[in-house]
Amino acid sequence: MKKGFHTLLLFSAMSFLFIACSSNDDDDAEEQRDFTEQAAADDLLLREYLSTHTYNYEAFASATTDVEIELDTLAGDAANKTPLLDFVNSQVVTVNTTDGQSIEHRMYHLVARQGSGLERRSSIVDSVYLTYRGKLLDGSTFDESAVPIWLDNTSVITGFRYGVSEIAPGTYTQNQDGTINFENYGQGIFFLPSGLGYFANARTGIPAYSPLMFSVNVFTTNQADHDFDGILSIDEDVDGDGNPFNDDTDGDDIPNYADPDDDGDGVNTIAEYDADEDGIPDDTDGDGIPDYLDNDNA
Repeated sequence: MKKGFHTLLLFSAMSFLFIACSSNDDDDAEEQRDFTEQAAADDLLLREYLSTHTYNYEAFASATTDVEIELDTLAGDAANKTPLLDFVNSQVVTVNTTDGQSIEHRMYHLVARQGSGLERRSSIVDSVYLTYRGKLLDGSTFDESAVPIWLDNTSVITGFRYGVSEIAPGTYTQNQDGTINFENYGQGIFFLPSGLGYFANARTGIPAYSPLMFSVNVFTTNQADHDFDGILSIDEDVDGDGNPFNDDTDGDDIPNYADPDDDGDGVNTIAEYDADEDGIPDDTDGDGIPDYLDNDNA
């Protein structure tokens, strides 16, 4: 049997269970903590956890059937195992706060098994078909979906969209009864500081300022065009920094990936992008700015 064989129904429903929980007003009375100081404190907590815990890496090395990620403390029979810190990679994600600060947050991700579809890894604005489990560092589960669901990366917490984009999907075939056979799909876990989660906003099962961890199985992905303008959402990253959320050409507080009229000139992007269908974005006035981003292209 191939590694990672999984038979499931392909659901089309979206779920935002771990981003739409009710808040806990009891925590609102606390004065909000400093963003930079909290980011540093969270990183210490995450590194401590990663240094004192491990996972069932031996099972993945020899697996011929489905294996789930299991975490354990470095104690008892697991005392001499390799800590998570030796397996993870880290990345820094910058978040712009409402008061104009740009705060760097470090998150960590571990790919227990990379999916076969590396070229189909999701971007931070694509959709992902997956199962997931969200936990606090004390091991308590606050949300999970054991049945695969589609998640839109633009509608989840920041750390989740970056974490899941590191894990490639696999392949699948459809049976006559409508079930789907998934094979060679990616599995991983990522660890987030509170600034890439809910920060000061408590949620059901999630106290304020909680670092989070998510284990995921990524089955397949879908590139998104949120505003249906013929340009993939990830390609509406005008400044090329890898983050389409901060590109808003016409300043209307709607990022280009969600705005059908990027330059605010009253003509939809889809009509201005490549009207002559030569495969090159049109630039009628030759000023080096393509028409769909130029509100004065006469």
